[in-house]
Amino acid sequence: MESERIEAITNFPRKRMGTGALFVDELNRVLLVEPTYKDYWEIPGGVVEADESPYAAVVREIREELGLDVSPGRLLVVDWVAPGLYPDDGVMMIFDGTVLTADQIAAIALPADELRSWAWCDSAEVANRLPDVMTRRVTAALRARSERSSAYLEDGNDIA
Repeated sequence: MESERIEAITNFPRKRMGTGALFVDELNRVLLVEPTYKDYWEIPGGVVEADESPYAAVVREIREELGLDVSPGRLLVVDWVAPGLYPDDGVMMIFDGTVLTADQIAAIALPADELRSWAWCDSAEVANRLPDVMTRRVTAALRARSERSSAYLEDGNDIA
């Protein structure tokens, strides 16, 4: 019986999962990074690896992408994303990266093989640099951060 249950569970569908951090400055601009392997920008973050929690993944990705040891705050957004930009569906999460100090900003060190640059972006720049679904997700994360709430989205859209 137990082996049948384990076999059934291992055959459950799996979802792609990603996590990111929303960092803002004192003007409420968002920190975006420019990957070397994509033609659009993103917030810092990446894929959640096997046996890794989304929170542990965002901490690891911040260290890998920005060279910072940061403990992000609360979960701001969960976004189910339909196939489209990627061939399968997935679940994306954004944690509150908090406001970076001047020392942290000065210490940002990008991995040259992965990221070209980073920039503080206002809402117009966010919309210009991110795909539409990511723009909606980041906008929802900014709103959730300011309202001390959280949001569940589907393809970047509120469903409630």
